[in-house]
Amino acid sequence: MDVSLEQLRTLTAVVDEGTFESAATVLGVTSSAVSQRIKALEAATGRVLVTRSKPVHPTTPGAIVLRLARVTTQLAADTAAELGVGEHAGHATLPIACNADSLATWFLSALARLPARHRAVFDVHVDDQDRTFELFTSESVLAAVTSVARPVPGCRVTSLGSMRYFAAAAPDFADAFFPDGLTAAAIAAAPLVVFNRKDTLQHRFIREFTGESLTPPAHYLPSSADFVRGIQLGLGWGLIPELQWTCDVAPRELVHLAPDRPVDVPLHWQAWTLDSPPLRALSDVVVAEAHARLRVTV
Repeated sequence: MDVSLEQLRTLTAVVDEGTFESAATVLGVTSSAVSQRIKALEAATGRVLVTRSKPVHPTTPGAIVLRLARVTTQLAADTAAELGVGEHAGHATLPIACNADSLATWFLSALARLPARHRAVFDVHVDDQDRTFELFTSESVLAAVTSVARPVPGCRVTSLGSMRYFAAAAPDFADAFFPDGLTAAAIAAAPLVVFNRKDTLQHRFIREFTGESLTPPAHYLPSSADFVRGIQLGLGWGLIPELQWTCDVAPRELVHLAPDRPVDVPLHWQAWTLDSPPLRALSDVVVAEAHARLRVTV
């Protein structure tokens, strides 16, 4: 298979930007040039690599070639940065995925610990910890914080520890909806705060706590800070990360609903095994920060 770096960079741009036109703008070429490069790459591989939709998505063969594209372009960027030549001189872009709760608590501190000599910039994709793995396997990112421990061929998996969550509510809300504690009937009636429709953590707690699959009314607040603030304001109850509870919440603003029933979510760092100094260094600081901040996974 004879493909060029230019073609691989174009494939990455098309998938990341979502359209041929946007990829052309990023690459500084015409849309026609982007189309010709993709057609040439498809001819070289003998496969259709992307859907001609908006946004563009890689096909199953396209995801395989996209992995090659990400690895190759990252190594090329690292080499240019080390040599101090070309458009990548002096910086490296690292696309990574992280769950929202980690980003709101410990992950930014890890990014800040990356040694300045790497002069990296970060392209952070945020999703639920169960969904960041999909970004990783779809070749959108080079590394991810995920709840999935299953390794992908060509990557390295490192345990980070567990994020602990506690069920919480504002005091007035708890008095109004849970006067007799967390009974199944009260849980079914009390409004719940959920991060988004991919977030299954609250319902997992309900099933484990009650033994039933209950569907209480729910507010959806897709921001870690707003999620906690919504619970503080009495919109509903939900599971709050221990790190947010101890660092961001005033003692009187929330009460524990089940202090003896925490939920622990093991997290892992999945990263491609590239000979990339910035990616290796990033992995080192992420693992170190997580081990310092998260609970040891049993």
